[in-house]
Amino acid sequence: MPWIDAPHEDEWGDRLDGLKDEVVDPKWGRVDWIMRIHALDEGSMTAHNVLYRQAMKGTASLRKVDREMIALVVSRVNECHY
Repeated sequence: MPWIDAPHEDEWGDRLDGLKDEVVDPKWGRVDWIMRIHALDEGSMTAHNVLYRQAMKGTASLRKVDREMIALVVSRVNECHY
């Protein structure tokens, strides 16, 4: 859990409604903490989402599944669900 007080996705209001569908974790049906923190600034959330999607897109040298595995290992080492 982060130290930053971030609004729950139910409290975002109209300003971020368009982004909510893009950042909800389909497996858990909720928004991860990192994205909730970005809800404090709409531009930050948009930029993070674009960066994440680009970073996780497969390439000729590293498949998407490999990137996901690297992210999983880093998250486990950091004891982070995300």
